[in-house]
Amino acid sequence: MRSDQGDWRVRAACRDESPDRLFVRGAEQRKARMVCFGCQVRTECLAEALDKGIEFGVWGGMTERERRALLRRRPGVRNWRALLEAARRESVRPDGYRVG
Repeated sequence: MRSDQGDWRVRAACRDESPDRLFVRGAEQRKARMVCFGCQVRTECLAEALDKGIEFGVWGGMTERERRALLRRRPGVRNWRALLEAARRESVRPDGYRVG
């Protein structure tokens, strides 16, 4: 499933959340991440943060520290959205059904 940049936001689980709840520091980020775990556009959200170098807040279920670590581990990735969407298409759940 591919969506436009403007389209995924309207389907985000956090769309009605206060930004003050999602753009927090420290241990509060763990609480903010809980909003992301069941979100249907988590991949698109994370890809946007990685592709645009967004440094603050929780995006796609990852804190800023987690995103920085990921970027350090994969410095050659130029298009996170394409990479994450391909990984989602190729992933298989433990029960044998394809995810995505």
